[in-house]
Amino acid sequence: MLQRVPTATVRRDVGLPVRLPDGSSVPARLASFDGLLDGREHVALALGDRAVRAARRWVDVPLVRLHSECLTGDVLGSERCDCGPQLQEAVDRISAEGGYLLYLRQEGRGIGLYNKIDAYALQEDGLDTFEANLALGFDEDERDYAVAAQMLLALGVERVRLLSNNPDKAVQLEAAGIRVVGTVPTARHGSEVNGRYLDAKARRGQLSLEPASNE
Repeated sequence: MLQRVPTATVRRDVGLPVRLPDGSSVPARLASFDGLLDGREHVALALGDRAVRAARRWVDVPLVRLHSECLTGDVLGSERCDCGPQLQEAVDRISAEGGYLLYLRQEGRGIGLYNKIDAYALQEDGLDTFEANLALGFDEDERDYAVAAQMLLALGVERVRLLSNNPDKAVQLEAAGIRVVGTVPTARHGSEVNGRYLDAKARRGQLSLEPASNE
């Protein structure tokens, strides 16, 4: 059921040159917002043609990635998840094609950093990432992408190509008034450490790739 979200506005828009995984630098613009439903400090990074401030109208549909904050993966390089490599891939691909990276402050599928660390401890006792969230009294996934829809509409975006393997992101965006005209899968960033994590996401429907227990 379509349910339009409350209007948000761009609070500030500033230039932010970004270094790509290959060491090159590309222009980008970083936007903050007023009026977001959850009151958190989410930001949008415009890359490629969308980083050109003078460009106010486009005929193409932007490539968009909804990336949930992951301090352990994005900053510390944790191999327990695939968040860091996914973030690097998104910046690289969106820079080439033009679009937005929405960086959402939803650590640990929305349960917060300390609770995520508690979940890690339960995973060391044998639970998967979703079972650990449930054991801590949370839903399997607490993330609500209505704020992402607010951000896109504030940027003047109503149609997107979604860079994601998670079908729920497209479902939630469509319900909030954003038309997802296509999804673009990300690579499977597997390692010797995170194979069980990726398989759990596949089993729970948050990863459209097939499980690969032999990794």
